[in-house]
Amino acid sequence: MVGVDLELGGRTAVVIGGSSGIGADVVGVLADEGCDVAVTYRASRDGARQAAQGVRDGGRSAWVSPLDLSTPEATIRDARELLAQVGAIDVLVVCAGHNIVTPYSGITADEWNTILAANLTGVFFALQTLTPAIRSGGSVVTVASVAAHTGAPHHMHYAAAKAGLVNLTHSLARELAPDVRVNCVAPGITLTQMGQDTISNLPEDYARTSLLLQRYATSMRVAQMIAFVASPVNEFMTGATIDVNAGRHLR
Repeated sequence: MVGVDLELGGRTAVVIGGSSGIGADVVGVLADEGCDVAVTYRASRDGARQAAQGVRDGGRSAWVSPLDLSTPEATIRDARELLAQVGAIDVLVVCAGHNIVTPYSGITADEWNTILAANLTGVFFALQTLTPAIRSGGSVVTVASVAAHTGAPHHMHYAAAKAGLVNLTHSLARELAPDVRVNCVAPGITLTQMGQDTISNLPEDYARTSLLLQRYATSMRVAQMIAFVASPVNEFMTGATIDVNAGRHLR
């Protein structure tokens, strides 16, 4: 971040879901701040490799590893393989997320389970496996959504999972204190592929009429906030949820 030393130099970070969108920008910001970064992916190995190459181009070390959140067994297996590569962790960022736009009446049991696995259940088992490797003084940042607070038509399963993730974050902060900080960043609609899919189902003037700042966030702005929340300069914040939603929801 320009003009701010986040004191992350020489640390090891893991970004779950770092192959695209906000996660890929988090990888870049952490690398620019001096971190070695492990990039995990669900489907886009090429995206993960590209993000990792950017880390290496900046003179830092990088790893690429699959992390399948679809079942607890797959999550634990992949997380253990990741740990075998990176060893100890200083920063763990959970950017993984998956959404399907479906009206309430059309959500099937399979779709419900898929979305809950990707956004909550798999995240729990990834955290359970990886957090013992976090060094004292390290931090965890999960990425939820404004939908966790407002609900979302046609995204009910996603909103429910992200609401669960917020509470999971708060509970984990209590579990890991005082050695490891745990916080959540809850973005509003962001100009990623997932965000564009959401925007396409909104009125054309939604940003102007529903957001106090009248514009959508870029993934880089959200990534910079995540890096700040994760960093040692933010050492007195834990168990918090930080809203980055352009004033869509005020708490």
